[in-house]
Amino acid sequence: MPKQKTIYICGECGYRSPKWLGRCSDCGSFNSMSEEIIEKSSANSAALAKAAAKSSLLTKFNEIKQSSYERISTKIAEFDRVLSGGFVDGSVVLLGGEPGIGKSTLLLQICQNIGGIGKNVLYVSGEESAEQIKMRGERLGITTDKLYLLPETKLETVLATINSLNPDFLIVDSIQTMHTEELTGSPGSVSQVRECTMSLMETAKSMNIPTIIVGHVTKEGSIAGPKILEHIVDTVLYFEGDRREMYRIIRTVKNRFGATNEIGVFEMTDSGLKEIKNPSEYMLSGRPINVPGSAVTCAVEGTRPILAEVQALVTQTNYGMARRNVTGVDPNRVAMMLAVLEKKTGMQLGNFDSYVNIAGGMKITEPAVDAAALAAVASNYRNKPINPKTMIFGEVGLAGEIRAVHMAEARIMEAARMGFSECVLPAANMKGIKKSSDIQVLGARDVSELLGAVLE
Repeated sequence: MPKQKTIYICGECGYRSPKWLGRCSDCGSFNSMSEEIIEKSSANSAALAKAAAKSSLLTKFNEIKQSSYERISTKIAEFDRVLSGGFVDGSVVLLGGEPGIGKSTLLLQICQNIGGIGKNVLYVSGEESAEQIKMRGERLGITTDKLYLLPETKLETVLATINSLNPDFLIVDSIQTMHTEELTGSPGSVSQVRECTMSLMETAKSMNIPTIIVGHVTKEGSIAGPKILEHIVDTVLYFEGDRREMYRIIRTVKNRFGATNEIGVFEMTDSGLKEIKNPSEYMLSGRPINVPGSAVTCAVEGTRPILAEVQALVTQTNYGMARRNVTGVDPNRVAMMLAVLEKKTGMQLGNFDSYVNIAGGMKITEPAVDAAALAAVASNYRNKPINPKTMIFGEVGLAGEIRAVHMAEARIMEAARMGFSECVLPAANMKGIKKSSDIQVLGARDVSELLGAVLE
């Protein structure tokens, strides 16, 4: 008779404790500890024999033959882009996003395209019935006869169906609803999520089935469940965007078969998600002209340069302490930009509320947006508009210097393609930049030279 032991596992980070804790000692989450029963059993001869059999997989590195991965295209260019060309046989992709962001819509469109090339698709849904999926599919125009629906949450039934159907493509929506009878935890618990993911991964690898696993996200925006979930899978994608807006972005944060930090840009319509093949044009649409506080920058997502508008508003505060409201960029870096402006240019921003926003809802994490954010704040403070045909990028240091960033030439080429006539960039990036008749390139060494180039 195996021994039973009760432990408490944090649902946010997977931390284990022999006793219940109101606050997780590892991640600090409150009321996240759940009770689970584990069984201890001594190693038997069958387990040892299985382990010994696996030792035959020992191979010298130089004797391994390189295999070429065959990719399956989804016929959605923006989605294939974030996967570096499509799905690899046997790969497991984790797709996370907020409720209502469009995950199920995208999955059905993928089913339609993959079924259209004659491949069988198994769609396992633990959240919706077959009738509900059918209603959405009819609205999206799904007509493929290669799509099989399985509304099921029991892992053993799902694995049996996979073995009998042997599909060419598998979708599990979502992993938090799956559970196995071998464990006592409820669906969505750390142990259930981990074991169900491991079982699905082993099945996908052994049968060479490309698999998409949908994961819920927490209020902080990370995928719910243990962090090991992201380590198990081959690729991790995040579905970003505001449900009240029309745009959607799919971002790659991990990819064992391609580049990371690539993005795909989509627009949500009544008939489903549509690709935006020119994100720069989309992000700049509706931009005000000759208005103080507006600057255009260029962010690089993966290998793609994208132009975006940085907006700033500086107004006299009505409170005892000035407000700092930032959307789309790192608020800590914006606070640093305001401090640099006060120190190096004499602008008295301590009594002014400052608002900085990336128009269109895009999030930019790289420091190359610093120079444009600083210029936009200075423009609104001095009530002087920036030339609408000027694009600005560069990292700003605490000493007021403008530091070099990567892929400067690609950013300049994107600005020239979009019709910009002038580009202000770090002077350190001027080396090696090819002169072009389409766009004038100006180098700035510090904040004073930057503001002198764009506001005077």
